[in-house]
Order: sequence, then C-alpha cells, then structure tokens
Amino acid sequence: MFKTLSNALKVKEIRNGLLFTLLVLVVIRLGCLIPVPGLNTQAVKEYLEGALGDANSFLSSFTGGSFTQMSIFALNVTPYITSSIIIQLLTIAIPALEEMQKDGEDGRKKITAITRYVTILLAVIESLGLCIGFDRGNYLTITGVLGYLLIIITLTTGSTFVMWLGEKVTDYGVGNGISIILLINIVSRMPSDFYDLYLKFVKGKDIVNMVIAIAIVALVIIVTVALVVLLQDGERKIPVQYAQKVQGRRMVGGRGSHIPLKVNTSGVIPIIFASSLLSVPAVIVNLFNIKTSSTWAKIMQGMNSNYWFNKAYPWASIGLIVYILLVFFFAYFYTSVTFNPMEVANNMKKSGGFIPGIRPGKPTQDYLNKILNYIVFIGAVGLIIVAIIPIFFNGMFGANVSFGGTSLIIIVGVIIETIKQIESKMIVRNYSGFLSE
Repeated sequence: MFKTLSNALKVKEIRNGLLFTLLVLVVIRLGCLIPVPGLNTQAVKEYLEGALGDANSFLSSFTGGSFTQMSIFALNVTPYITSSIIIQLLTIAIPALEEMQKDGEDGRKKITAITRYVTILLAVIESLGLCIGFDRGNYLTITGVLGYLLIIITLTTGSTFVMWLGEKVTDYGVGNGISIILLINIVSRMPSDFYDLYLKFVKGKDIVNMVIAIAIVALVIIVTVALVVLLQDGERKIPVQYAQKVQGRRMVGGRGSHIPLKVNTSGVIPIIFASSLLSVPAVIVNLFNIKTSSTWAKIMQGMNSNYWFNKAYPWASIGLIVYILLVFFFAYFYTSVTFNPMEVANNMKKSGGFIPGIRPGKPTQDYLNKILNYIVFIGAVGLIIVAIIPIFFNGMFGANVSFGGTSLIIIVGVIIETIKQIESKMIVRNYSGFLSE
C-alpha cells in the first residue's frame, strides 16, 4: 500500500492534483468557520436545532456543520446536489433537455450551465426562506431590506463559490470535486460524533462495560461499511451476443459483451428523497409558527427517526413504515427515469445484439424489465438495512450521530471512485494501482 502511494506521488499529475484538492478542502473548511454577518449565530443555532429536528443532523452531515453554525458556506453543496437531481429528472420530462443530453460534449456543457443557474436560483430561494424565519425569531442584528440582502448575497455567493471550487477540483484535482467536498463535510463531523459516543457509553464506565461498548460500536461500523461496499459494487451482468455480418470483405461481429446492472441502481437518491419528505411536517410547523396539537405532535414524532425504535413512542413505527415505502417508491421511480429497457432493447436490435435465449425486441425489453425489478428490490432492501442500522441504535440506546447509512454510502462510493480514477492514471504510466494489491 505504501509503495503504491509512493508510486502515485511520483506521477506529477497525480501529485499536483492531490495538493490542489487538499488546498481547496482547506479553503472550504476555513469558510465553514466564518459566520454570516448580520445574525445572532448562537441564537440561530438553537433555533435551527429546534425547527429542523431530525433534518438538522442530515443537513449538518452534508454541510460539515456549517449550516447549523450559519457560516458563509452554510448552504455548501446542497443547492448544487438538489439542482443536479432536478435537471437529471427533467431530462426525461422535457424533450429539449433530452436532446441536449444526447448531443455529446456540447450538450453536456449546456446542461452543466443550466445546472449552475438552477443552483444559484435555489440558493437565493433557500436564503430568502432562512431570512424570513430569522426575522420572525428576531435573530437579525441588521434589520430591514439591508439585512435581508446581506444574508441572501452572502449565502448565495458562498454556495456558488463552493460549486466553483468543486468544478475546479474535477478539472485540476483528483476525483469528482462536488463528491470530494461532500465527503470531507461528512468526515469532518465524525470526530465530534465519536466523542459524543465516548461520553455516553465509555466515559466513567467500568472496564468490562467500556470494552463491550467499544466492541459494539466498532462492530456496527465495520458491518455497515461492509454492507455498503457490497451494495455499491454488486451488479448483475446480462450477457449479450452480437451476430456476425459481412462488412466489405471481412466478417465482423460475433463478439460477446454484457450489460452491467448495478444492484444499487439509484444510489442514495431514495434515502435522500424519503428523509427530505419526512422532515417536511416539522419544518413547516416550526418555520411558520403553526400551533401544534397533541395529534400534530404525534405525527411529527412519528416522522422523526429519533423516535422510531424508542419503546416510549410505539406510534412512531408508522413513520418507519412510511419511510420504508418511500424508499421503495423512489428506488423504482428513479431507476425507471435513468434506465430505459425499451431503449436498450432497441439499440441492441439495431446493432445486431441479443441476449442468449431471448428474442430481440419486445421479449428482450420484458426480460430486462423483469431482471431490473428484481435487482431494484434487492438494492432497496439493502439501502433500507444500511440506513436503519444507525437509526435502530439511536432509538434503542440513544447513540445519536450525524452520519448514518446515507453518509457511509456516500463515503464508500466516493473513495472507491477516487481510487479507481487514480488507478487508471497510474496504469497508463505502468504503475500497479491500489486495487491490485
């Protein structure tokens, strides 16, 4: 491993890329410490923790704690991620965007530009919403239009700058820039989470209980990471054979290939969408000062994952059931948007390809649909298991951490993709890579 790392650093392109990426990450972490002017940040922190509830840990993880601290990078990469998801979904619904996606490099550049504009628009809308909430709570130290403009411009500029830095890392650094920034945000929260676990389960306990607590925490993390790795790398290969045909004086074709269908075809999108929807009732009630009755209180507790496995709140199991159903729904929905069996079957037919034992055309489409439905189900079950493991220990034992199954899926996925990118650059220069050892 150390020899491989040494070889990687010998490659000037990789070395400069790593240094540039490290520099960008330092800039982002420093920006996460600078508070937004015109705000009582301590009061805002308490307000956000109460207003957002379960969604707070989700946002804290994705923004590296900068959202709760309300720093200049408070929105971080969240507007860009939301924008990317929206544009990706709209490419199916809007023919013009679908054509751009098929136009190669030029189309990709246009879609990237649209994604940037939507990111800025979302950042403005989110900043305005926060300003309204802060104003109602009397947390603004600069009131009136000037205070609003100052906060909106600061947060929007910060989010846009983070997006720009992410794109620069993609161009001149190592890995996908936005993913790397998201990774460092999640990892930056882990030391405080582990310290909280230490205070709750280890500090002041006798030796036996300390060892048991440490062993359980380590085992849960190892098992979760192992499941995530299996989920990320698992795929079903559909064999494809191409018929031979005469081209000029040569016979071409006859080669074999395969269609790789990933088990986790939709990534963490179902978890993100399901978590976001479940956080909506609490956010609406708190941000718009809606008076809560006992019924509303029970509904909000049911939607909050902190109560799902808590014996004192048995009715919260309804929220868990809703969460599982939402994950299944979004897993199938997102897969249907991003993978079209009819298009794949038609392309195979045009190029003379076929699945052994399956006739081209409609039978191939039906076969792919059948396999895809089975794979999506397995992937959704895996996602639910990974996501619920931390929630279970939180509800049963109060082991509350900002990173959970969603964060671990992102961490493992980004690390694997980054290593593969470095690996490909090293192989070009006849070095053995990380994955070959």
